[in-house]
Amino acid sequence: MKKYFIYTILFAFIATISFTGCKYDDECDCSDNGAVAYNTLTAHLKSIDMDINHVLTNANGEKFVMGAPDGGDLSAKWILDIRSAADFGIAHIEGAHNVAFSDILTVAATADKPIIVVCYTGQTACYATSLLRLYGYEDTQALKWGMSGWNTTFDKWTANCKDLTTSSNWNTTINASGSFSAPDWSSSTTDGASLLKERVEAAVEAGFKTATGADVLDDASGFYVNNYFIDAHYTGFGHVNGAVRVNPLLIDDCDNLDPSNPVVTYCYTGQTSAVVTAYLNVLGFDARSLLFGINGMSHSNEFWTAGDGVTNHWGHDSNPQDLPTVSN
Repeated sequence: MKKYFIYTILFAFIATISFTGCKYDDECDCSDNGAVAYNTLTAHLKSIDMDINHVLTNANGEKFVMGAPDGGDLSAKWILDIRSAADFGIAHIEGAHNVAFSDILTVAATADKPIIVVCYTGQTACYATSLLRLYGYEDTQALKWGMSGWNTTFDKWTANCKDLTTSSNWNTTINASGSFSAPDWSSSTTDGASLLKERVEAAVEAGFKTATGADVLDDASGFYVNNYFIDAHYTGFGHVNGAVRVNPLLIDDCDNLDPSNPVVTYCYTGQTSAVVTAYLNVLGFDARSLLFGINGMSHSNEFWTAGDGVTNHWGHDSNPQDLPTVSN
């Protein structure tokens, strides 16, 4: 299960002197402790092959999210349900363990099977999955769409699929991303593995960091908005006014994100953006995942059906199933 962090004298020496991080080496004064910590952490992440792409898809080719299986058989998984105790008591997947988000790292150590994280919509679960994978539980996955996708009774998606866009806050203009300095943070440790552990634990303690579509559309200037679509969908759907498109997004692309503003990433469902956002918070950005993605802003956008291969449209190509639950 857990792949424990490897502490080696050689890596500690290399990470301390080389700081091969996010292109920031040539732009930052590395006498600044924040740049030193950032570059030590990113060098370590590269050395253990845990760039953002390998959190999204692990070394075994397993994506961060999995759909509900036919018949609902999750017996091969250790089910970590992070919903409230009250809702868990009403109904949950058979064999699930109810765990507070703040306890996921501690409880994960008791799992004797690959972990699957379950929440209401799949978004918080994806955030948790990203942090668990970074902490060493690299086979962790989130249940796609959460309990909303498991059974119609728990559907929280339909009510949150909205059309909020107007001609003033939504356009197809191609906006160039900038080039920025590293996030400014520091740590008392100079060891990459220790830094990663410290940063993941801090991100869990801080909880799921989000933004709403209404907030971003009403005042996009208060955020640095990253549209996490492929190029054709960035212009095909249109996008939040002023949004850039940094995708693919790896450590070496992070200098395209402005650390002086809240970085809001959005995707189609808020699930992929949750993974990316958790990772960016570990790196030291003030990062937020836009809840419900484009489904929560432009659900009737005609490009959903006109665009080639566009998926994850709630209520159309993606619908809740009617899988069994148990109660306390």
